[in-house]
Order: sequence, then structure tokens, then C-alpha cells
Amino acid sequence: MGLLTMKTSLKRWLIVITVIIGILLGWHFWGSHTANATAAQAPYVVAAKLNGKLVYVLYMTRSSDTVLVRCYPGQTPTLSVNEMGGQAGVKEGTLVCK
Repeated sequence: MGLLTMKTSLKRWLIVITVIIGILLGWHFWGSHTANATAAQAPYVVAAKLNGKLVYVLYMTRSSDTVLVRCYPGQTPTLSVNEMGGQAGVKEGTLVCK
């Protein structure tokens, strides 16, 4: 086997190995990203629009989470619970200070 053929063969193997490593790393990161997307996380607030008005949506994904709500003096937090989008068993609520 000539020196030129050996270099070409070595380059091909290095390319194949690099591609395989890239696929495995991509698979690993993609798989871990997908798993994290569905994992329970700490509560967080996102601004959204509801009937044209700015509202803040509080997401809670863990049953052990507790959120402290403070209203101005003379007001009381009020929570109303509804089925979310008409889906049985899925609940959402509206929290306001009145």
C-alpha cells in the first residue's frame, strides 16, 4: 500500500469517526434537551394577553410548590378555579387582589 493511499484511507476513517462522534453528541444533547422540557421546574411567571389585556401567567409544575401572594392593604387575594379550555380534569385559576 503506497503512502498516498494510506493517507487517503486514514483521512476517510478520521472523517467517518468524526461524523459518528458528532451524531452521538447531537443525539445525547437532543435527548437531554427533550427530557428537560417535560421535567418539573420551579414556578415562573410569563407575560401574556388574555382578551386583549396584559396578564401574567404563573406556571407551577410541582405539587410541592407554594407561592406567597401579597396584596395592597385592604385587599384580599381571591382565587377562582375553572377547567382549562373545557378539558376535563385539567384546572386553571385566576388570582386577583380585591
